[in-house]
Amino acid sequence: MRAILIANGELTDLNTVSATLRPDDLLIAADGGLRYFRALGLWPTVVIGDLDSILPEDRVALDEAGVRVEQFPTRKDQTDLELAVRFARDAGAHDILIFGALGGRWDQSLANLLLLAHPDLGDARLRLMDGLQTLYLARGTTEIEGQPGDTVSLIPLTGDAQGVTTDGLDYPLTDGTLPFGATLGVSNVLVGERATVTVREGAVMCIVIHNL
Repeated sequence: MRAILIANGELTDLNTVSATLRPDDLLIAADGGLRYFRALGLWPTVVIGDLDSILPEDRVALDEAGVRVEQFPTRKDQTDLELAVRFARDAGAHDILIFGALGGRWDQSLANLLLLAHPDLGDARLRLMDGLQTLYLARGTTEIEGQPGDTVSLIPLTGDAQGVTTDGLDYPLTDGTLPFGATLGVSNVLVGERATVTVREGAVMCIVIHNL
């Protein structure tokens, strides 16, 4: 099953979300992400969070529309987005696309990026979608999809990434090292429609910037 999550960050291109949707997607709003679903003329399957970004009239409308609401205390140990991702995984979603997770507050954006590496979520495929950019974690062997000329950056997250081998990128790497904090893996280029990256040790953030 696939889940579409919308968080309460910046989301300027609703057309990207609309083009991604499938009839059988599980639709989840992380608190104020509800506004984006409403801008698309949709109701999510569930709204999750402390609801501090939901207006009273919106809560009434949710009840009238029969939308499930999972409300949590304001003082909690997880962000609304983490709660939403956990809900999606527990509901059986193995492919989770997240919109509206970046922009605005750097603390929230950085935490949302690092959520991709959360050890409790390793059995789900998480992708952050931001306009023409797709971000996901590469562990083991990961396939990269796009079009020739797309920009691909590989950035280590958990210290040096060892034994990194790429196939299908303009600047190849064979059993190499991506040093943590260095920019070696930034701005590579996709040669065809698919490439692979294999990481023997460590975790790498893969960022694909698609051409128009």
